[in-house]
Amino acid sequence: MQPSSPALTESTLRSLVRRYDVGEPLSCEPVSQGLLNRGYRLATTHGSYFLKHHLDGDPADPAGLARIEGQHRATAQLGALGLPVVSALACRGGRTVAVVGGRCYALHPWVEGSHRHGSELSAAQCHRLGALLGQVHTRLAQVKPQVPDATHESADLSATYEVIGELLVHVRARRRRDSFDELAEHRLTERRELLRRYADARPPAVPGTFSGWVHGDFHPLNLLYATAGREPRPVAILDWDRLGVHPRAEEAVRGAAIFFVRPDGTLDLRKIRGFARAYRFFAGASRAELAAAVHRVWWERLNDFWMLRWRYQLRDVRADPQFPAAAALVVWWSARYEAVRSAFCD
Repeated sequence: MQPSSPALTESTLRSLVRRYDVGEPLSCEPVSQGLLNRGYRLATTHGSYFLKHHLDGDPADPAGLARIEGQHRATAQLGALGLPVVSALACRGGRTVAVVGGRCYALHPWVEGSHRHGSELSAAQCHRLGALLGQVHTRLAQVKPQVPDATHESADLSATYEVIGELLVHVRARRRRDSFDELAEHRLTERRELLRRYADARPPAVPGTFSGWVHGDFHPLNLLYATAGREPRPVAILDWDRLGVHPRAEEAVRGAAIFFVRPDGTLDLRKIRGFARAYRFFAGASRAELAAAVHRVWWERLNDFWMLRWRYQLRDVRADPQFPAAAALVVWWSARYEAVRSAFCD
């Protein structure tokens, strides 16, 4: 299990702060939100900052360091084009990654804000959210015009059946089963039946010509809204670790399915409709492109068990609270496939 962000030692903290022109450290507190990152709120004599420990950074891997700094360059360029991003600060040597104690860190200005789920957004805010993601995709095409030509395959059923079998073995072997284990077994057997029913619906591979650079992880915990003012507005798109080349419209569908899922595993299709219309306009995406993306993300959800793999194979329970709604959504979406597609394409 991946622990929460541990406190930094005083020597590590001072070594890091010395790399930047940010004054003397006053305090450094772990930030609790987020599943995959370690972050800290750093206060110095010059102000407040967000210190990020890049868990995927390996100082011995030049390509990995170049990838992280490439993310930093891209976000700086997006900021120059007017998007709400928080660029990494340069060290005294000019680089944006600081290596201390065999670990990679980056420092960003601290931005005050709060996270907002789709249920907290008005119709106008849903429209602006779709517009924002559309602008992210079009601006990324400007700052990263070179798109590697790659084919994106859809999930393979035989591999999924194997995963289901492995997870069922783990669930049924637990000596003290709880309500989560009962739900997991029910959903696994239910999903296997769904997959058999829809076995012929596997989407074809997407050629690289339909792909582009995307944020890679667009969801409520990676978007900050201003806390001041009458109308909350996005002030920072966070966590660009998964910046990469994928079918663009799929990020819109995937993000909407996270922003607008209800606790009972249903989608707010009215809000999705406003979000999708704005996304299509600002991204220049066609209805056909969105329809294909809806199908591929639905298939992806049918074949995805990452939350259960975390719990039963990695013994990491941080994603457990998300599982009931996510698992229910797959069943609901399958039964209302046409209505969901219409919400994205009308």
